[in-house]
Amino acid sequence: MISGITGQDGSYLAELLLKKGYEVIGLMRRVSTEPPYRLRYLKLQPFIDEGKLVLECADVTDVNSIIRVLKKHEPVEFYNLAAQSHVGIAFDQPYETTSVNYLGVINILTAIKALDMTNHIRLYQASTSEMFGGTARRMGLQKQNELTPFWPLSPYGIAKLAAHHLVVMARTTEHGHWLRAACGILFNHESELRGENFVTRKITRALTRIKHGLQKKLELGNLDALRDWGYAKDYVEAMWLMLQQQGAAEKWQDFVVATNEMHSVRDFVNASAREIGWEMEWEGEGRQEKGYVQIDGERKLIVEVNPEFYRENDVHLLRGDASKARELLQWKPKTNFDQLVSLMVAHDLRLAEAEKNW
Repeated sequence: MISGITGQDGSYLAELLLKKGYEVIGLMRRVSTEPPYRLRYLKLQPFIDEGKLVLECADVTDVNSIIRVLKKHEPVEFYNLAAQSHVGIAFDQPYETTSVNYLGVINILTAIKALDMTNHIRLYQASTSEMFGGTARRMGLQKQNELTPFWPLSPYGIAKLAAHHLVVMARTTEHGHWLRAACGILFNHESELRGENFVTRKITRALTRIKHGLQKKLELGNLDALRDWGYAKDYVEAMWLMLQQQGAAEKWQDFVVATNEMHSVRDFVNASAREIGWEMEWEGEGRQEKGYVQIDGERKLIVEVNPEFYRENDVHLLRGDASKARELLQWKPKTNFDQLVSLMVAHDLRLAEAEKNW
């Protein structure tokens, strides 16, 4: 069972599990007449036709709907990927963010316990590197691992941290080790299926549209922000591996999933431009910085900083240390930074070309 199956991670995870022979139940907030576009893009319709992938209408903020689908399907693995996952939006919608990201987890745990499914089910909780927040800057740390203190700087990070502690408590409570559960502390993971309001996809979408004359300029916030960017399709394999842990609940562990590398937003722009055949030229500093390229022999401004896009309490640096996942799960990313950018740009070039021909 996957909550949040219509998202980037949920769709890739469904694809992975179906290829492994699982029957997958996908939870959606509403039932559509056809599969959401990410499921269509991954060509999962045949699995729906065969009954191997079932889409159910359910909402983690409604405990009764979770009880209903758990009772109906009795899954052996539950991947909770449902979330309001955009950090910027969380500042504008803190109540919804908390309702889905924290109270939704309370509802899932309540439903599992109410149905006496604690010995039957394994739970994966999608935690996030945003829980570290300001730790790196405050403590002078260049990498974050499972033992790094948390210091969230956004409503998103705070809600995710509260949910993280809930799941750990459910696994290790003094009243009995009652639930086999694992939290995946995933660092930024992107793909061609990433939402267009996330900075990586915003970059690749804008530059490819500029290439085809559909857009003039890309506006960004802090170009110096540093992130550990990986490929979402690699990361869902780590989710699955976490739920294959053996032994009693108290022996289960949480894992950081990351590439152990770090790149700035500016680096992502540079790499994306190179995929198109451009070499970025930067002028100015900070909020006055501008990016130029040569197009048809003319030097054109295509990237500009917009101070309005600077986040409140912006997290400056996130870089994961996934040594534990490499050692205990035998997991490591298959896709490097340049390959990730190449996949995203190639996808968005096709989109831009199709848009131009409409």
